[in-house]
Amino acid sequence: MDKMPHWADIVLIPIISLILAAFFSALVILAIGESPVAAFTLMVEGALMRSAGWGYTLYYATNFMFTGLAVSVAFHARMFNIGGEGQAMIGGLGVALVCLYIPWPHWSLAILGASAGAAIFGAAWALIPAYLQAKRGSHIVITTIMFNFIAAALLNYVLVNLLRPVGAMDPASAKFPSGTHLPTFRDMFSTADNILFRGSPANVTFFLAIAACVLVWFLIWRTRLGYELRAFGHSESGAKYAGISPVRITVIAMLISGALAGMMAVNTTMGESERLILNATEGAGFIGIAVALMGRSHPFGVFLAAILFGFLYQGGAELALWTSIPRELIVVIQALVILFTGALDNMVRMPLEKMFLALRRRKA
Repeated sequence: MDKMPHWADIVLIPIISLILAAFFSALVILAIGESPVAAFTLMVEGALMRSAGWGYTLYYATNFMFTGLAVSVAFHARMFNIGGEGQAMIGGLGVALVCLYIPWPHWSLAILGASAGAAIFGAAWALIPAYLQAKRGSHIVITTIMFNFIAAALLNYVLVNLLRPVGAMDPASAKFPSGTHLPTFRDMFSTADNILFRGSPANVTFFLAIAACVLVWFLIWRTRLGYELRAFGHSESGAKYAGISPVRITVIAMLISGALAGMMAVNTTMGESERLILNATEGAGFIGIAVALMGRSHPFGVFLAAILFGFLYQGGAELALWTSIPRELIVVIQALVILFTGALDNMVRMPLEKMFLALRRRKA
């Protein structure tokens, strides 16, 4: 019997952890001589009260959905994929090659091709760590971290020596053709009388990320492969006894994880910059770990956590612009969220379990 209801594990624990993180974040803001109430008010106004702010919030959230889903799929198979950053970089290379060298007549076809290219390149970058884990026993955490640095070096070489236009100075590819340009939220939702999402990079990829959440939910909880992933994650010996191949599950889980991380590049490379540039991932691969932890590796939880971290990113930019609070404070707040949702999870979980057990005894 579970020690507490499933809803409490999914909803109550993350909310309490978030409240604790907010409390200690307020103490940090007080310590640097600023008002926590004024800071929070400015974050809300800048990230949620204007359409442009919402556009940036949802743009960041789109990145975090893909990387959070990538980490979640690996979590279900008892693996810790730290390589989302590198897989997203290489996914961007797949997007660039598809957009630059295939003549697309319309963005609706181009986004399908770019998504496939990003997924294939991201999955391919995750394949080697998966093979090393499955066949050689190399720890997936170590190999995926190292592959992040290799991906950055490889992307730098390709941009400088192969994709950079003649005469250009910055390490970036040529602009993608107009047939690959994705509609932004401003294009989609503005009217002649009301311009919405002015200047924000949010685009149609947001809906692709929502579709990815639905598909991952269906995969994990409604398919045989998803059952095998979860069974392997709960007990490798039990999975072996049931005839599930550890090598097969390890490789497949990492391929799906790498593909999801790679698809983040559709948003950053094709949707925002419309060319391949260095550092387009901006740490989203690592934020995906926090998103997966806070979302309890459930696609709906990942969606909500991604919105939260998108709010923190955009709100942090507002703080840095209009106050003396450095944007690095948002890194501190993110660290506190990760601390309470991950490392200190039992600090919240154990008292709640005791409370629910006491309530059950009282009812009995």
